[in-house]
Amino acid sequence: MGITVMTEGELRYEQHGHVGVITLNRPEAMNSLTYTLYMALEDAVRGSDARVLVITGAGDRAFCAGDDVKQILGGKGGPPPEAVERSQRTGGLTPAADALLATDIPVIAAVNGHALGWGMELALMADVRIASAEKARFGELFVIRGLCSDVAGLGRLAQLVGREKAAELLFTGEVIDAATAKDIGLVSRVAPHAELMPQAMALAERIAANPPLAVKALKAGLRRALDPDWRDLGAWTIGQIRALMQTEDSKESVAAFIEKRQPTFVGR
Repeated sequence: MGITVMTEGELRYEQHGHVGVITLNRPEAMNSLTYTLYMALEDAVRGSDARVLVITGAGDRAFCAGDDVKQILGGKGGPPPEAVERSQRTGGLTPAADALLATDIPVIAAVNGHALGWGMELALMADVRIASAEKARFGELFVIRGLCSDVAGLGRLAQLVGREKAAELLFTGEVIDAATAKDIGLVSRVAPHAELMPQAMALAERIAANPPLAVKALKAGLRRALDPDWRDLGAWTIGQIRALMQTEDSKESVAAFIEKRQPTFVGR
């Protein structure tokens, strides 16, 4: 099979034989997520007929730096009607998360730079994480923004690193490097930056060469054995996030980020 390439502005999809590669394509903004990019990511996952997906970010700075602060957390204009409709269909669970957590396609995250906020959530939704030794960084920054994490930070992180370390990462918003991520079990491999995509593709091709129905059954079995009800958890999480976004502390965090200053939190 040949190579199929589709680029839709903020997201690039390439299919190399049975391996689909999804690239978040906003390198100038550290591949931060806009409403458009969230929807494109959902569509790429739901529409793929690949046997394995590899997700990465464009450029050398970031895998994904989370939500675009000015557009999404700044609340200017609010989400477009299509984004609202999609969220309603998934019961409040982030639709891109719903697509990733429900797919029977194995997903590999090739973490080429900073994976922060929802970028770390995205990495956690993958089945396997390979990190750039020099450039990968991981951080659940939601608490710093006065918010609750999305579902993967609650439902996957503790499975990987244990409840105590998960609590530390969630409660502090600490950013850790690739070596630390490997030590605590957050990632399965650390690769030299130049070898990141070759190693990710080699693993993807090895998985894709196996009987696809057996691979799908194994992934479905892992989900049945280990995963919570993602839509139920997502409905709770979005309720918490919406309430927290209205607090003075969350608004202060966004303002401080935009104004490049230290925030002052008051507990309201």
